[in-house]
Amino acid sequence: MTEKRQDPIALYLEEYAAAHHGASFEPSRAAFATATRSGAPSVRFVLVKIVDERGFRIFTNYESRKARELDENPHASLAFHWEQTGTQVRIDGVCERLSAEESDAYFASRPRGSQLGAWASPQSQPIDDRAVLTRRLAEIEARFEGRPVERPPFWGGYLLVPSRIEFWKDRESRLHERRLFERVSGGWRESMLAP
Repeated sequence: MTEKRQDPIALYLEEYAAAHHGASFEPSRAAFATATRSGAPSVRFVLVKIVDERGFRIFTNYESRKARELDENPHASLAFHWEQTGTQVRIDGVCERLSAEESDAYFASRPRGSQLGAWASPQSQPIDDRAVLTRRLAEIEARFEGRPVERPPFWGGYLLVPSRIEFWKDRESRLHERRLFERVSGGWRESMLAP
């Protein structure tokens, strides 16, 4: 292991840009794993639209299963797979809720249909059929007709503050390249892992 000044967030952004170039898919899509207090895992795909030196942001309904699990156990993981560049990125860390201001700013940037859908869908709750969603959407559209859609109080973001970031690159003879960055005081420690 070596102490290096390589910034894994900058490296992630480079890899993301390479994956995004000419992509026929959504490169911000990642598997997002959470667990209950007792450690029972669950995973789903999310869109990670904002990444900076603080970490990785996801947005959701705070009444969803993932949000309930994060409230019980803030440890979570993300995994990106970009087949066309032969790259995987795995991120482990702790999630914290974003401020209302950050959640408001992101919500305001979303398409109006997505904003209305956030109000209409009781995410992860049982419903009788899709007609329930259609009726709820019509009610929400009428409520916000002719004015901006405000962020629902039950919707917002989380910041995953990374403690480990691993970059996996496809190589010949299955001798893949694995670079692991672990957070240490004052920066990151980098090591190579056997495939």
